[in-house]
Amino acid sequence: MTEFQEKLRQQHEESMHRELEALLNTANKTEAEISRKDFDGFKKLFHRFLQVKGPSVEWPKINRPPEDSIQPYDKIRAKGLPDNIAASLNKLAVVKLNGGLGTSMGCKGPKSLISVRNENTFLDLTVQQIEHLNKAFHADVPLVLMNSFNTDEDTKKILQKYKHHQVNIHTFNQSRYPRINKESLLPIAKNMGMSGENADAWYPPGHGDVYASFSNSGLLDKLIAEGKEYIFVSNIDNLGATVDLFILHHLMSQPADRRCEFIMEVTDKTRADVKGGTLIQYEDHLRLLEIAQVPKAHVDEFKSVTKFKIFNTNNLWISLPAMKRLQEKNAMDLEIIVNPKTLDGGLNVIQLETAVGAAIKSFNNAMGVNVPRSRFLPVKTSSDLLLVMSNLYSLDAGSLTMSKKREFPTTPHVKLGSSFTKVQEFLARFESIPDMLELDHLTVSGDVTFGKNVSLKGTVIIIANHGDRIDIPAGAMLENKIVSGNLRILDH
Repeated sequence: MTEFQEKLRQQHEESMHRELEALLNTANKTEAEISRKDFDGFKKLFHRFLQVKGPSVEWPKINRPPEDSIQPYDKIRAKGLPDNIAASLNKLAVVKLNGGLGTSMGCKGPKSLISVRNENTFLDLTVQQIEHLNKAFHADVPLVLMNSFNTDEDTKKILQKYKHHQVNIHTFNQSRYPRINKESLLPIAKNMGMSGENADAWYPPGHGDVYASFSNSGLLDKLIAEGKEYIFVSNIDNLGATVDLFILHHLMSQPADRRCEFIMEVTDKTRADVKGGTLIQYEDHLRLLEIAQVPKAHVDEFKSVTKFKIFNTNNLWISLPAMKRLQEKNAMDLEIIVNPKTLDGGLNVIQLETAVGAAIKSFNNAMGVNVPRSRFLPVKTSSDLLLVMSNLYSLDAGSLTMSKKREFPTTPHVKLGSSFTKVQEFLARFESIPDMLELDHLTVSGDVTFGKNVSLKGTVIIIANHGDRIDIPAGAMLENKIVSGNLRILDH
């Protein structure tokens, strides 16, 4: 049987290589050169995908990380900052993962161009944060955007407007990989084109691709030549992911022979985070465990807050020389995430992806830092958007901080129904964003609108049944209330 499987595997691999060559022949010379590099990475991934059968972790081998491998943030902060922190800043570059579209929030184009606060987009806030750092410390921290073929063109157009800001901005593109037919395991693309029948044939292969594409782009070498030693990597939609000087100082103050090459910021799990990847000790290494790698029988255990208390925020600090070393030795062993999709026509395809944090096991002296929840403020839905637009947060130099007027530091739990999913519809339903300083929980379902200066406190549940509509009147104050039925307020 194994001999049969081995032959079958070879056959799949040979067919794949043939198809990829045929695709490259349909491209012009410049495009083919770029795509060849992409396809080399894809071939490695596909080869490993054919090798691996069964779950990538053996559950009994999983242990909790040793105490000293995840440091509390307070301990790192307690060290204070040296006078010459600017010298450390000059050895840092900030990388933002900017490959995602705003489709889940009903927007066209890159997600980073959605307005989140006072007409500022995710990208505006990022540029403001880094510019503020550079001005305050007379430093030169560059911003690097990892775009995908979905976001590159639109992002580059927008970058013109930051020409006169005190930030050097670089971009590079993550790879473009072919989606493969679930049955034949061959690419569904007919040629290298990206439109028409080929519109769904390609995908950006997850943020684990940052290592290869950063290296392929030449930016890795360029930054090392400029004296940069670390990058701070995070998702562009995480508004809490600002440059933290205490973590930076911790990295820079380690002795040269024990340099920490990788820090993953983790934070305590709440009920909302049960699906988040967690850090484990596995065969003497720190390792990221994602829900996709967990055997079905253990998923509930994985989600438990008692056994796995923390999750990965995807704020990562990575050594550039170490990244170059591992990349050259081809020693990054990132677990494959197999992401099945069904296309509009009903065709079942698979995407092979990797996660950036999975590389933690390949770096020396890697560690986790348990950071405050405020460093994890992702905007994935309109419910998140309502929180960051409200008076719960104040905006200063591109950074959002929890308002001093809120008595307890936790964010309220907000669940907005399907009428609020798209940003355009969401904005049309609020004449102004309600006062939420004393809110604990908000659930809104159905056709609901909010007038000006509404105030929400405690637990508020508003449910308009099918066919009904509820207009919350201007100036209303709802504290621990359930609102249901039908309430129309019309101009006379």
